[in-house]
Amino acid sequence: MDFVVCGEALIDLVPQEAGDSFRSTWSALSAGGPMNTAIGLARLGESVQFAGRLSNDAFGRQLQAHLRENRVGVDLATVTNDPTSLAVVSLDEQQKATYAFHFDGTANFGWQPAEVPELKDTQWLHVASLSTVVQPGAGVLLDWADHHGGPLSLDINVRPSVIPDPQTYWARVEPWLELMGERSGVVKASDDDIAFLAEASDVEGTATRVMAQWWERFGFSIGVVTLGPDGAYAIDEHGAESFVPGRVVEVVDTVGAGDTFMAGFLAEFASTRRLGAALAQGVTAGAYVCGKQGPQPPNRAELDAFSRA
Repeated sequence: MDFVVCGEALIDLVPQEAGDSFRSTWSALSAGGPMNTAIGLARLGESVQFAGRLSNDAFGRQLQAHLRENRVGVDLATVTNDPTSLAVVSLDEQQKATYAFHFDGTANFGWQPAEVPELKDTQWLHVASLSTVVQPGAGVLLDWADHHGGPLSLDINVRPSVIPDPQTYWARVEPWLELMGERSGVVKASDDDIAFLAEASDVEGTATRVMAQWWERFGFSIGVVTLGPDGAYAIDEHGAESFVPGRVVEVVDTVGAGDTFMAGFLAEFASTRRLGAALAQGVTAGAYVCGKQGPQPPNRAELDAFSRA
């Protein structure tokens, strides 16, 4: 399968050893959920193009090099003079990441209709994260995805620090769910994403129950929920439900775990349509990256070895 992944690429600033009141030390990591998924797919041997807006500043050149070094094509990307987006990462006692984003006027979200690339119906378009909800670009991407004749998938990937009001966030996510329903797409959300959006979407219950209600309301083909250390759940086009338990891993941090899950899931599901196997591969890939600093998805050999461990 030929994948096109659309969304943001940015720099994660991750704290290192403690400094003093004048100086602290940070690592500038190439990141962004959609880019992580694109790299995860490429490392698993898939053909991938990244359709994003990339800066030509120093951080933007780092991101472009990172994509190319991981065999992700950038032929469909737009290069702009706008600066690179930044995410300042904080880690709690369980090494779970939260983000403070610096986005005003940056490259990721300034899409214009003339910039979006023309796709083939044979290409699988995966759209994700903040690029689907941050204007002005989000509306351009929604119209573009609506005109794509091939398979579609969506990773909601909520970021409350960017849009803190659940009602506002839901109003921007809902048109994407409607599109996924019209086009029999695949929708993925984490349990945290659903907890944030559930009340605004007028449903309640566990994350899996909410996803099942969204599936029934919007009619998308597959609904997937990641449950952190508890694994992952899915509901298929017939309403049949699947669950795969989590993997035990010594967590370094959770940065990129959901994005890597999606890469593992899509690589398997797009080629075989085996939902249980796709869930299992996604869970294994997500657990693997939790044992690394930052988003470092596995290649096929690493994933197979980790799966057997």
